[in-house]
Amino acid sequence: MNSVSRTSAAVIAPIDDPRRRRAILWAVCTALMAVVASVSGLNVAQPQLATTFDASQGQVLWIINTYTLTLAALLLPLGAAGDRWGRKPVLMGGLVVFGIANLASAIAPTTEVMIGSRLLGGIAAAMIMPVTLSVITASFPADERSKAIGIWTAVAGGGGILGMYLSALLVDVATWRWLFALPIALTLISALIGVTAVPNSGTSAPGRFDVLGAVTSILAAVGFTFALHEAPALGWSDPVILAPLAVAVIATVVFVVWELRTSSPLLDVRYFRVPGLSSGATLLLVLFGVQGGISLMLYPFFQVVLGWSGLQATLGLMPMALLMMVASGLAPRLAARIGARAAMVTGLSIATAGLALMAGLVSASSGYFGVLPGLIAMGLGAGLAMTPSTEAITSSLPSEQQGVASALNDLTRELGAALGIALLGGLLVAGYRSALVGRLQGVPDDLAAVAQGGVANATAVSDAAGPYAEQIRSAAEEAFVAGWQQAMWVGVAVMAVLVLFVLLRGPGASRSLPAR
Repeated sequence: MNSVSRTSAAVIAPIDDPRRRRAILWAVCTALMAVVASVSGLNVAQPQLATTFDASQGQVLWIINTYTLTLAALLLPLGAAGDRWGRKPVLMGGLVVFGIANLASAIAPTTEVMIGSRLLGGIAAAMIMPVTLSVITASFPADERSKAIGIWTAVAGGGGILGMYLSALLVDVATWRWLFALPIALTLISALIGVTAVPNSGTSAPGRFDVLGAVTSILAAVGFTFALHEAPALGWSDPVILAPLAVAVIATVVFVVWELRTSSPLLDVRYFRVPGLSSGATLLLVLFGVQGGISLMLYPFFQVVLGWSGLQATLGLMPMALLMMVASGLAPRLAARIGARAAMVTGLSIATAGLALMAGLVSASSGYFGVLPGLIAMGLGAGLAMTPSTEAITSSLPSEQQGVASALNDLTRELGAALGIALLGGLLVAGYRSALVGRLQGVPDDLAAVAQGGVANATAVSDAAGPYAEQIRSAAEEAFVAGWQQAMWVGVAVMAVLVLFVLLRGPGASRSLPAR
């Protein structure tokens, strides 16, 4: 490995050898798959985690969420570190730490060790994820870059669902500890290819590393992500939510003010004046928020209302994931033919139509075919919109800040998913409880109180409800669908506003960067 110090790293020219470019793409996409699959992989093993560690539901959620929280918090500063210290050392170091963290998770004897290993894995993932995209933008010539970014986007968009499918399969045929075999294997493959193929690119950026910008960005990301994760359970007025939310808001204000004043900013916020950056980041934030909310609703619909297993439920999401991956590969051709802005608007319009189909067709009796058309349209539209959005972000920042651009791209995805789960999940819960009240007339208060906890609780209590069993079960299913529709129509409205925003503010109006 050719190490490069933070003062001697240099931006490299694009790689001419097509075989080496393919090897680079294999290395970074395999690393990305390992990171993305680990975000959602443990979701299918929640009961097993609780049994193994005698853990509460709150502890199980922290085992899962610690990784995502750490990843979101460190993406921006570690993306900038890759630019300064050399992207190859940061990538290879991240892969080593990631492999160790996953091995520790696989053999963890206690809840505390498990949470600690997930924290370490999140740090390593934040080293890896932004570098994967910045290596592509630095290594591929302009005429090949869109196609490579399309493949990267396909892995980023569909990798989480594919990871959940493989995780569900491993849980069914083995134990939850084998879930970590997949990221360990992917890490080893990426490291073996990347050690010779991936070039070391970076920049000898002037000035010191922006420590205050890094600290405030971490505080903002941690505060907002923690609040969004916990608010649906605790409520927005709970002091446990208000305190980190206040810290996040203050940190955001300090971050913006400082980035406008310092000569060596972590992220020059003036770049958000560039249409491609602002529209691309907003599109990914909203789109991943909607997708996060959809996944939150589809799993209980499949598993509780339809009675599917975890593996069957994950398979039910495959049409959306596979179409997203295929469309992401086709998106560069569409953007080249009609323009990036038109491609983004086309994809968003199709995805919005898919969301409307899901809201209009779903019912307790419609089964899987009530959601399938919407899943197909959502996958197709999201794939067409995400690739030009990602390229709009990366092309809006100069080459020496590609790690920051990549981290910003990744951060919008992670925060968007958290925001969507909080917003749409809250609407689902509120709609469910409101719709359930009038459907439980005559049911004893103790049974009705349990049913108010959610459709899974209602289904469980109905097994011992005697003559009220069918009433509770059907009422819960109908109320769940009512809450789903309420949340989905709000999502449709948000997506429609986003279509207008991208139409007016999308890339193409100007490519010039604002002067400092």
